[in-house]
Amino acid sequence: MKSDKTKKIGLFQLIMLTLGSLIGSGWLFGSWEATSVAGPAAIISWVIGGLVIAAIAYNYIELGAMFPEAGGMSRYAQYSHGPLLGFIASWSNWVSLITLIPIEAVAAVQYMSSWPWAWANWTKQFFSNGEITTSGLFVVFGFMLIFTLINFWSVTLLTRFTNFISLFKIGVPAITVIMLALSSFHPENYGHSLHEFMPYGSAPIFSATATAGIIFSFNAFQTVINMGSEIKNTKKNIGRGIFLSLLISGIIYVLIQSAYIMAIDPATIAQHGWHGINFNSPFADLAILLGIHWLSVLLYLDAFVSPVGTGVSFAASTGRVLFAMESNKHVPKYLGKLSSRFYMPRAAMLTNLGISMIMVSVFRSWSTLATVICASTLIAYLTGPVTAAAFRHTAPNFKRPVKLKMLSFMAPVAFVLASLAIYWSMWPTTIEVIMVILLGLPIYFYYEYKAKNSDTWKAFKSALWLIVYLIFISLISYAGSHEFNGAGWISYPWDFVVIIGVSLIFYYWGVKSAQIFPDYYQAKKLNDTVKE
Repeated sequence: MKSDKTKKIGLFQLIMLTLGSLIGSGWLFGSWEATSVAGPAAIISWVIGGLVIAAIAYNYIELGAMFPEAGGMSRYAQYSHGPLLGFIASWSNWVSLITLIPIEAVAAVQYMSSWPWAWANWTKQFFSNGEITTSGLFVVFGFMLIFTLINFWSVTLLTRFTNFISLFKIGVPAITVIMLALSSFHPENYGHSLHEFMPYGSAPIFSATATAGIIFSFNAFQTVINMGSEIKNTKKNIGRGIFLSLLISGIIYVLIQSAYIMAIDPATIAQHGWHGINFNSPFADLAILLGIHWLSVLLYLDAFVSPVGTGVSFAASTGRVLFAMESNKHVPKYLGKLSSRFYMPRAAMLTNLGISMIMVSVFRSWSTLATVICASTLIAYLTGPVTAAAFRHTAPNFKRPVKLKMLSFMAPVAFVLASLAIYWSMWPTTIEVIMVILLGLPIYFYYEYKAKNSDTWKAFKSALWLIVYLIFISLISYAGSHEFNGAGWISYPWDFVVIIGVSLIFYYWGVKSAQIFPDYYQAKKLNDTVKE
């Protein structure tokens, strides 16, 4: 998506755009969801979630600098392992991204449905029994349409919009942390013993990272990668953009979680337990309970701004991913067309909008959408460490503006952490997401048959490791410990030991499976344009 008319974005704009994606509905719901699962130990869940995503993102810094292109994360696996692995990776990533657009709209409408003012009683019909109602669904559609239209008029408008939104989205959480600390400060809520700190044991600390929207909240680092060809000084700014965005958002999330834990009345915890604390609009409801009504108004406003900022950013990223998938020749050609005036993939954006509407019509709750996003994203991310390591062997002479010194160590670590996090999503979500991903294979083989490709079997062998891996992770999820909703054939924490050991086998199998395909030479051509 590169042209003379495309304006490149600098580091500050890049960080603002990424923070606009990172700080969305996750902070509005994540702290409440996490403490419901893990109690005060949820604060550790945020650290673990951030470290998992940071380890994965580390590998993509080298790849993003080697191949700076729009929607790049949908291309890397195809460059290293051929079209089938590339399709599975890009399809998984796309499934997560088209789910991200409606989840932000759902968050806005859920907060809207709990407005406490008499004149706003008509909004209460939008949300009922933990789900968006049919009438609320049309409001969700309206938000999603706004997300898409803002992206219709070039990167310049997008960055101007997100610069303002991101500053607002950083400011409101900061004000919330300060006001909650001043109004209700109960550090004793962390407990006076290990049991009080971890009232439900250690396993929920890990499950919260996947089921409470924590990994989902950190997911947006890929905005930097998918904007590759539109970034100034990719050699320095890709790594800096990812690191600074994750660091800033991580600090904000930990402070928000801590403020939430200490703001709850100890009597409420004694009466209901962390499991029993129920809010429709967590921070706004809490502000009202504490008598900070002006803060509740600000939070209701932010419940529009934060999801809109994230939704706009992901409407951009998702359009670029589908645009990049067309160049893999496994989706219709019209999806790869750019508008003649603004050089934006409008056909891809409209297609994403339509499919996202179908997704939210089926999955109408925030928590369900967050879990689907977590599992599908992590499956896509599995290919990143494998691809980065494989290129060290198959393309040692490629230009590497950023050559990571610890890649040989961090790549397998990232693969293992991603595998564990998929498992933390819990049965049956794991198998449900994997089945959705496998539904894309008929589309792949249809275009393979139509193109009469001669290397289909070769591509299958190169991708076999991931196909077998998906079968393994499904089986281990079913057979795993009761703590992660499994059958209990393997007890906790021995299930972790099995996943770590077997995942390392799949990682090295994946690295060894890399082969030279025509796409490799496209990667070489793109890499030749890079300045070291």
